[in-house]
Amino acid sequence: MEEKKLSLKTKLGFGVCDMGGNLFFTAMGFWSLYYLTDVVSLLPAAAGFAIMIGKFWDAVTDPAMGYISDRTKSKMGRRRPYLLFGSIPLFLSMWFFFTNPQIESQTLLTVWAIVALCLLNTAFTIVNVPYSSLTPELTKDYHEQSALNGYRFTFAIIGTIVGAAIVLPILGLFSTESKGFSAAGFIMGFVMLITALITTFSVKENPPALESIPKEGFFKTYSAVFKNKAYLFLVGVFALHILAINLLQGILVYYFEYVLIAKEQTQIALIVLLVIAMISIGPSVSLSKKLGKKLTYQVGLGLMALGCMAIFFFGHIFGFVFVFIIMAFVGIGLGIVFATPWAMVPDTVEWDAIKTGVRKEGIYYGMWTFFSKAGQALSIGLLGLLLTMSGYLPNIEQNNKTIFTIRLLVGPIPALIFLAAIITLIFYPISEKVYNEMMKGKETS
Repeated sequence: MEEKKLSLKTKLGFGVCDMGGNLFFTAMGFWSLYYLTDVVSLLPAAAGFAIMIGKFWDAVTDPAMGYISDRTKSKMGRRRPYLLFGSIPLFLSMWFFFTNPQIESQTLLTVWAIVALCLLNTAFTIVNVPYSSLTPELTKDYHEQSALNGYRFTFAIIGTIVGAAIVLPILGLFSTESKGFSAAGFIMGFVMLITALITTFSVKENPPALESIPKEGFFKTYSAVFKNKAYLFLVGVFALHILAINLLQGILVYYFEYVLIAKEQTQIALIVLLVIAMISIGPSVSLSKKLGKKLTYQVGLGLMALGCMAIFFFGHIFGFVFVFIIMAFVGIGLGIVFATPWAMVPDTVEWDAIKTGVRKEGIYYGMWTFFSKAGQALSIGLLGLLLTMSGYLPNIEQNNKTIFTIRLLVGPIPALIFLAAIITLIFYPISEKVYNEMMKGKETS
């Protein structure tokens, strides 16, 4: 049976929540480590450790949230109640984290950072896992899922651009960066609140058949994920790609401030990167129809790897204008890898549902974010540790060892991780042909 096409209202209403979600990723990816080291005055290794613990906690709570939302029964559906009731705690915890506690003790400051990050990440999980699980419940059409995620990640890029563009100007409005970050946390948290509420009241879930609601226990439910070969390859690639991107996000402000001696240009670089990425999302959907999702994903990862190496070899020689140009090149790859893997996840969900007869989207999206956030945790922990080992101290001229370490973290290290992801993706088994054969077999069975 042919799937009904989704309305523009549904696509826009679904996508807008990721605008707020990517304000979160912008703040945590580009600014959290810098905020903790240069504003809160936490040592880099301790700051990286706190972020790592917060992310591992975040990774653990994601599968639990997926398990809960899969089994939720309400008039609003399985997913939307969590967007509604999780949005206010998300707003408040975002503001709380970016408000400097003014604690002098490094030990107490580390404890505060861990607690604040765990609260913030838990609130985000309550909203984001059910939101991500909406995708296959709105449509089962192979290309309509790609289009739906295209809208989602267009809003994601807009949210990221807004987050990247407003932080430095907000800081400039205040007498200290400490006050500026508190205001930025309030504003970004409020946007996250509003966008989650818009999605809540703009889309309507298709209720699953009663027999398709999972009834197994927690561990038995999640063990099924590890039997899905297609999903395992895809989630492994995504974890690598997130690890590399988070290294880039976390180190970029340090690169501009201490290597290029042009901190004020960071904002322009981010805007160039993200505007080009946003523009590239639409063509990436068309490209995936011609090349297939797998090859399109590999192309995006390859472009980002090449860009990283160009910055490493030439960025410190030719300066920030050259880096802006390379950022535009990397932005094309970023636009591709933003949308494509998320359009591939529903394929792996169907792979399992056809074999088992049970729909458990929340489990798959919960584990998806678990592995991606584990990659984020490792990247920030590694970043803080390497900065400390290199002798980094905030707000001073850095030594040659620190400068070279920062260059490695913006160049060869993420490039090699992108390459590992490209190689792993070779073994991903689902093509459009395979998917269509699966769906035909489902209709005739």
